Amino acid sequence: MPFQKVQPEKLSTAVTRQIELLILRGILRPGERLPAERELAERLGVSRPSLREAISELQDKGLLSSKAGSGIYVADVLGSAFSDALVKLFANHEEAVFDYISFRRDMEGLAAERAARLASDTDLKVIQTVYDKMEAAHSKRNPDDEAQLDADFHLSIIEASHNVIMLHMMRSMYQLLREGVFYNRKMMFKQRTTRDTLLIQHRAINTALQARDAEGARGAVEAHLDYVRTTLQDLNKSERNERVAQQRFQHEQSR
Repeated sequence: MPFQKVQPEKLSTAVTRQIELLILRGILRPGERLPAERELAERLGVSRPSLREAISELQDKGLLSSKAGSGIYVADVLGSAFSDALVKLFANHEEAVFDYISFRRDMEGLAAERAARLASDTDLKVIQTVYDKMEAAHSKRNPDDEAQLDADFHLSIIEASHNVIMLHMMRSMYQLLREGVFYNRKMMFKQRTTRDTLLIQHRAINTALQARDAEGARGAVEAHLDYVRTTLQDLNKSERNERVAQQRFQHEQSR
């Protein structure tokens, strides 16, 4: 018969497995600091030596890292999906920008559809909370906050889709976006008309998700990213036109 004796599990192994799952599921995020040793041991209900053994194992696996005098942190498990050379290539070619938006359109449309069907009520509360923060930032007209919350809103939807592969892949992609590799999101939030339109679109996405309208959520995300694509094309065209106008102006002054 295919039975084996059940082996008792070390406390440190149980701790290791719990922290691994928190990282896998995106609950503990790269760069996040763990509680102090005493507090964490109390929360987990284990001795400090067992906790130290688990943390040591997780450090060996590259999932946690220590900073002298600061504590234990979740390691940068995302890294980059691309080499430095390819990232620089992305930054210097407009083609990559629009392919990136198309990729997001496909992935985030799917994530929104999944979230509408699979998200728990708590997942939807998280999305609603981020959206409420977006409205508050919009009223304050702070493009930095709006750009950050824009990323948080989209990532909260991906988290609610409950696909860990998609979650970690898209977090890596969003990190490149935050670093300005593809385009400067803050520029979009500095224009009044664009800001208002983006908020309306985010409201439509949130409304569909809260209603668990899978088709509507996917359609709202796709319409939003189509708008982002068109807006960026218009901004790029305006910048090119301004450069040409500056050349004409300089030439006219020198005649």
